[in-house]
Amino acid sequence: MTDFYRIQRLPPYVFESVNRAKAIARAGGADIVDLGMGNPDLPAPPHVIAKLVETAGKPRTDRYSSSKGIPGLRRAQSGYYARRFGVKLDPDTQVIATLGSKEGFANMAQAITAPGDVVLVPNPSYPIHGFGFLMAGGVIRNVPAEPSPEFFVAVERAVRLSVPRPIALVVCYPSNPTACVASLDFYKDLVAFAKKHELILLSDLAYAEVYFDGEPPPSVLQVPGAIDVTVEFTSMSKTYSMAGWRMGFAVGNERLLAALARVKSYLDYGAFTPVQVAATAALNGPDDCIDEMRSVYRKRRDVLIESFSKAGWEITPPMASMFAWTKIPERFRHLGSLEFAKLLVEKASVAVAPGIGFGEHGDDYVRIALVENEQRIRQSARNIRRFFDDRDKSLDNVAPLTRSA
Repeated sequence: MTDFYRIQRLPPYVFESVNRAKAIARAGGADIVDLGMGNPDLPAPPHVIAKLVETAGKPRTDRYSSSKGIPGLRRAQSGYYARRFGVKLDPDTQVIATLGSKEGFANMAQAITAPGDVVLVPNPSYPIHGFGFLMAGGVIRNVPAEPSPEFFVAVERAVRLSVPRPIALVVCYPSNPTACVASLDFYKDLVAFAKKHELILLSDLAYAEVYFDGEPPPSVLQVPGAIDVTVEFTSMSKTYSMAGWRMGFAVGNERLLAALARVKSYLDYGAFTPVQVAATAALNGPDDCIDEMRSVYRKRRDVLIESFSKAGWEITPPMASMFAWTKIPERFRHLGSLEFAKLLVEKASVAVAPGIGFGEHGDDYVRIALVENEQRIRQSARNIRRFFDDRDKSLDNVAPLTRSA
């Protein structure tokens, strides 16, 4: 398999090592508290499921669907942007339904990338942000993930020193994995930067509705003129706990979306029509389910911070997303994030995502997902505390021997 061109461009999947460790531990009878993959455990809203059931099994809806999404769904997404961000979108030319935001990113990379094109991608970042372009033949240049003044110093330097000049810049706020949030002022500077350097701006807004403190995260499309250079990707996965339904959107610049639509027309017939109809019901329906989802994750976040602190692991509270991005405790940092993550599975029966899986600048960190209930999160903290205590006792026992040697 390593003889194939695109496979050669992909490193081994880091998370698979942790998955193997989990499988081995479970085979041995361990009860693993899995805080690794951001896989929502909450049910989809009842009215959305009811609409799916009502629509499925009919000859008209069991046929091939529309690659760019049924008209009602595109209108519903346009309506969401108008209500939430005050952004007007033409559902016919500025909205495309995708098979999740991940597929949308990969297809956009195929649509706009020529072999050797340079794309600026945050590090650490969600893997598809970079590897989608690598698989399309592009070249990745890393830039910081934090939306700080230093960000623009770094991207200015990256543009100046890249040969050929970059074609696109990827951003993701609220960030996966770091959970940092961008302000509208940052987006204003970002759009001005993209226009100055003739960059396509690709924004991942999958966690727009998973926020805990302060104002709701903005969309870059709220910036006047942003649509001239921007495509933004959103997802039903986290907002409505519909991860397995594979329903997302790309919205923004008409020319870029036309290219995406052309690629998609060759690759898929769109999501199953009943799924699209149910997604329409979600977007047009009440927001109570979103408020409930946000409340559940906020409580889990607070339990995580409190219980892990008691276990001896201080975690900075994330403002948004369903993740905590936290430094590995100092005494384990020399192991690197992959070995530390495997050690947690083996010794504490807790799974987390190693930071190295999101880029080399994440290797001092792990990502902890809020995908288990409060009781299980407290259980994971107790397991980790026992592991830390046993480790400290073990080191205390060998210390005299080490000194005498």
